[in-house]
Amino acid sequence: MNLESLGLLGLFIGTFLAATILPFSSDALYIAVLAAIGDAGSCLLVGTLGNWLGSVATYWIGWAGKWEWIEKWFKIKPETMEKQKILLNRYGTWIALLAWVPIIGDIFVISLGFFKVRPFWTIVLLLFGKGIRFWIWTASLALIQN
Repeated sequence: MNLESLGLLGLFIGTFLAATILPFSSDALYIAVLAAIGDAGSCLLVGTLGNWLGSVATYWIGWAGKWEWIEKWFKIKPETMEKQKILLNRYGTWIALLAWVPIIGDIFVISLGFFKVRPFWTIVLLLFGKGIRFWIWTASLALIQN
């Protein structure tokens, strides 16, 4: 059994985990489930919520600021966090809009939490960025199918 076969539940679980400690693409899962069940609205809602909540969990792990967790689960070294601090000083909360970018997105989110960047606006921008990304996949698939 794979996540695609679980439909919307699998989509939620997969997109949540993809935004946390597991290195896999929520995009591939999203497209597979959307193509399989064809319910664009439900997929958009469930995929966005799962991925957003995973990023929110990642943000709060960063906020807790325990290096043991960050290095063990996310494989992020202190030097990397220092580089992120420079980006955060320059772009602030807006970095949250790029949390969907593969590989570096999780580092952005951990850094936003670790450096305690404005929680409310970070979480709002995470939701917006994740939603736009899945909306683009939904619209793209609809164009291809028509």
